Amino acid sequence: MTKIVVVGGGAGGLELATKLGRKLGKRGKAQITLVDRNRTHLWKPLLHEVAAGSLDAGIDALSYQSHARNHGFEFQLGTLTNIKRDSKHIVLAPIYGEKGELVLGERELAYDYLVMALGSVSNDFNTPGVRDNCIFLDSPDQAFRFHGLLMNQFLKFAGDCKPGDATCVPAQQVKIAIVGAGATGVELSAELYNAVEELAAYGYRNLSRNSLKVTIVEAGPRILPALPERISAAAHHELTQLGVDVRTATFVSEATPEGLKTKDGELIEANLMVWAAGIKAPDFMKEIGGLETNRVNQLMVKTSLQTTLDDHIFAIGDCAACPMEEGKFVPPRAQSAHQMADRALDNILAMMQGKEVKPYTYMDYGSLVSMSRFSTVGSLMGNLMRGSMMVEGRLARFVYISLYRMHQVALHGYIKTGLMMLVGQINRILRPRLKLH
Repeated sequence: MTKIVVVGGGAGGLELATKLGRKLGKRGKAQITLVDRNRTHLWKPLLHEVAAGSLDAGIDALSYQSHARNHGFEFQLGTLTNIKRDSKHIVLAPIYGEKGELVLGERELAYDYLVMALGSVSNDFNTPGVRDNCIFLDSPDQAFRFHGLLMNQFLKFAGDCKPGDATCVPAQQVKIAIVGAGATGVELSAELYNAVEELAAYGYRNLSRNSLKVTIVEAGPRILPALPERISAAAHHELTQLGVDVRTATFVSEATPEGLKTKDGELIEANLMVWAAGIKAPDFMKEIGGLETNRVNQLMVKTSLQTTLDDHIFAIGDCAACPMEEGKFVPPRAQSAHQMADRALDNILAMMQGKEVKPYTYMDYGSLVSMSRFSTVGSLMGNLMRGSMMVEGRLARFVYISLYRMHQVALHGYIKTGLMMLVGQINRILRPRLKLH
């Protein structure tokens, strides 16, 4: 039986494994295996909401094991360490328990077709002090850690004054610095202001919007550099209205326990620091299995999404460097991973049937940036419009939410997604609007 292994359960990898399971696994035509180092899946664009407490990952997270059982594929918990291309095996690292005891030894999984969908991690560009003093938002665990530290900072701030002392002024603001003004940095900053207002409503004394000082540091000339300038300007205006200190054309030279040092020698003080500037594929991907990689460890692929040195190994999503016209590469975005999953599915089926594979063509459907409940801005692109159309407000918010719904539909189908939406509306009534623990 044909064996297809997908490594990485992010947006693209999980969608691909699900569709392969439905088409081949349930019919006994192939053995589909998904490998991931985590037990649950959470859509990565939602991590900033988990970090701020606006989203309860315990409700929205999806169990790989149960999803695999329902959709005709197998799930293996593990971390990839090597690819043995000669024998067509991948190697998974041993799994250890909390006390260091061996839970599961090193394993090898055979494959006929391998799909690498490992996503990306933050690129600190070897900036001194970043690894020790900044938090990355690459995984739910990191988002949980940030949320815990954030709640402690607000708790400390709220306890500066005694109950009933109206004349007391807390010693200082809660200062948070975010490096990188891409979608993650911009969306997180807005969610933080939503969080402080919600906490004030839940009884945290002394808290108001003025209790928080968020600074966004961007090395480029404007925020949201990947989006059209008019969208960047609209988002910049919204952030400054909230109270965010937006620093463009500012280079961070070092991260210290006290804050960020800039190239000009300024210290931007911060209680918490988030690094969201740039991405790269995980370091162990560098020339893994003798495959061709670029300077940020992405696997070089042909337009068919097959790796340049092995037609039986595909790469999709952020870990793939897929060429486009004019020497550009497909941008690392959720919509890219979604589209690549569909093309990889078709090309694997074609290879199994002895047919020719087809090239993947990136379709840009626009970009949207949500600033919590305060605003949403972005652009929509499509065949009905020449170029793009800027959208904001409720329409933009509706489209932004629909992107996540499309991901859920790909995984669960329309009926189950509709039920999940209904449960979500009920939870908005029953549960706090902010995760408080």
